[in-house]
Amino acid sequence: MSIQSTIEAAASTLPPSLARIATVVRENPSIVIDKTINELAEECQTSVASVVRFCRAIGFSGYAPLRMALATELGKEAAQFSARGAFGSEISDEDTLQEAVSKLAALELLAIEETVAQLDFEVLDAAIDAIDQADRILLYGIGASQFVAEDLAHKLLRVGRNAHVLADPHEAVAATVLHAAPTVAIGFSHAGSTIETVRFLETARANGAATVAVTSAKDSPLAHAADHALFTEVRESAFRAGAMVSRIAQLTLVDCLFIGVAKRRYAETVDALRRTRQATHVLRD
Repeated sequence: MSIQSTIEAAASTLPPSLARIATVVRENPSIVIDKTINELAEECQTSVASVVRFCRAIGFSGYAPLRMALATELGKEAAQFSARGAFGSEISDEDTLQEAVSKLAALELLAIEETVAQLDFEVLDAAIDAIDQADRILLYGIGASQFVAEDLAHKLLRVGRNAHVLADPHEAVAATVLHAAPTVAIGFSHAGSTIETVRFLETARANGAATVAVTSAKDSPLAHAADHALFTEVRESAFRAGAMVSRIAQLTLVDCLFIGVAKRRYAETVDALRRTRQATHVLRD
């Protein structure tokens, strides 16, 4: 997991003094390399002790190890972005449209690569098992996460699975308490702290459903409410209108789940896709 993705994932769970440091470093990671610990503390309007606590919160013993590791990471990414025609990860007012699009593409490619690189395949396999064995699949997310839930539901419906995207928090919680056939509940939240989505998984688990979380935050309420938690690695652009890069990373995990489910019943899946494609072909004329 990259340092910048770690900071992005941890930002929403940090106390205010550490969250200010996270915000400054997220917006300009090179500040850690350019400034001393005292200068960074002053920039963030906090104390040196808080900077040290911030370092420890993201897995480093102190400021010096963080500086060294971040310098290495930024150096590698500079070469990677440059090779792709993007000369930095953040979009600025001075960028041309082509430069802005190149930077966004680089961030999205990086999110896919890092999400797959850190993917726990044992957890993925267990989540696929839960979906495959369920007779009822409930999916819920708010905002951009709802669109991701709809994407997985669409894919599962096309291969004959009983998948439902729930429209509002009351409907979502109500659906989880019904004693129907074996159920899996899947919640989507980038920060992992959306209260409605957390309650959805908690209620589902309390009523015997298997639960799956798709989030970027490992130590989040949503992750703790899930039997199987799948994590994205994301660094959002400042232009995050309801999420851009995080949505792409979540969709990557959606496709991983779908491919896994599809492979469990390969012949049945191929036949279902063939028949649904034929049935909808007339609507495309």
